[in-house]
Amino acid sequence: MPTIQFQLNGTATAVETDPDQTLLDVLRGRLGVTSPHFGCGAGECGACHVMVGDRAMASCDMPMWSVANKEVVTVEGLGTADQPHPLQRAFISEQAMQCGYCVSGILISAAAVLKRNPSPTEAEVRTALDRNLCRCGSHNRMVRAVLRAAAEMATS
Repeated sequence: MPTIQFQLNGTATAVETDPDQTLLDVLRGRLGVTSPHFGCGAGECGACHVMVGDRAMASCDMPMWSVANKEVVTVEGLGTADQPHPLQRAFISEQAMQCGYCVSGILISAAAVLKRNPSPTEAEVRTALDRNLCRCGSHNRMVRAVLRAAAEMATS
């Protein structure tokens, strides 16, 4: 079996795997990275989003060969319990998490938009989060949290 090499949360990672196995399966099953969740399995709900480069991508239908030599970031790579990312602090402050199942994918979508555009408008944030489903109805709080994090990041 070939070895696929990539950066995972800033660390060089090599995995001997079937190149057609999904990134989500490798992250959760082989590497113990649990933030991306299996949702729809078709790249439609956003629960499995990871950041590849500066884009939020569905890992549930992303073959391992497609991340070779690329940078992959999960929520584990955003911040820590001791030093949370501004998005994580803002989501807590705005009480933007309910059941939590979708939140990791939404945090990654938000981090990707802030990486490309540090000062997004509310409409741009809503567009960026449009590919993430949340059945708890927390989208308005999530949008406020992303804008709050953008403001905090602009002043620090």
